[in-house]
Amino acid sequence: MAEKISNKSVLLNPFSKNNPVIVQVLGICSVLAVTAKLEPAIVMGLSVIAVLAFSNVIISLIRSTIPTNIRIIVQLVVVAGLVVIVDQLLKAYAYDVSKQLSVFIGLIITNCILMGRLEAFAMGNKPWPSFLDGIGNGIGYTIILVITGFFREFLGSGTLLGYQVVPQWCYDHGYANNGLMILPPMALIVVAVVIWVHRSSHKELQED
Repeated sequence: MAEKISNKSVLLNPFSKNNPVIVQVLGICSVLAVTAKLEPAIVMGLSVIAVLAFSNVIISLIRSTIPTNIRIIVQLVVVAGLVVIVDQLLKAYAYDVSKQLSVFIGLIITNCILMGRLEAFAMGNKPWPSFLDGIGNGIGYTIILVITGFFREFLGSGTLLGYQVVPQWCYDHGYANNGLMILPPMALIVVAVVIWVHRSSHKELQED
C-alpha cells in the first residue's frame, strides 16, 4: 500500500504542489518562447512528456552501469536521441507545427527539467517510479504551457487553436486584440500571474 501512495505522489505532486515551472522555476525559456499560440504549446508539452518519461526509464534501467564521471554525458546522449526521434515524427506528421516550434524542439536537450529529473530521480530509482516521475513532471510543465498559450492566443489574437472565438460583432463594436500578448515579455507576465495565483492558494509554499 505504501508503494502505491508513493507512486501516486510521484505522479501527482508535479501537477501543482511541486510543479517544475511555477514552484521550481525550471524550463522558463521554452514557456516564454512557444506560447504565443496554443497549438505549438500543446505539441511542445507532449514532446517534453514523451522525452522525459522515456529518458527517465532508460537512465533508470542502465543507472548501475553508468560510470559516475560520465553520467551527464550519458544522460545527454539518451535525451538527444529521443529528441531527434520526436523531431522527425513532428516533421513527418505535424510539419506546420514543427516549423512554428523551430529550434525549440532541439533545445529540449538542454531543458533543465529533464536533466534535473534524470540526475535527481532516475539515477536513484527503479524504472516504473521513474516513468511516473517523467510523466508527472512533463504534465506539470505542459499545464503551464497550455494556460499561458490559452490566454496569450485568446487575448492577443482572438483565436484558440487557430479558430476564431471572439465574435465578429465584438470587433464591429470597437473591441481590439491586445497585440502585446503575443510578444515574449507578456509570456513572462502571464507566468508571473500564474505563480502569484498558485502561491496565494497554497499557503505552505509561502511559508517555505
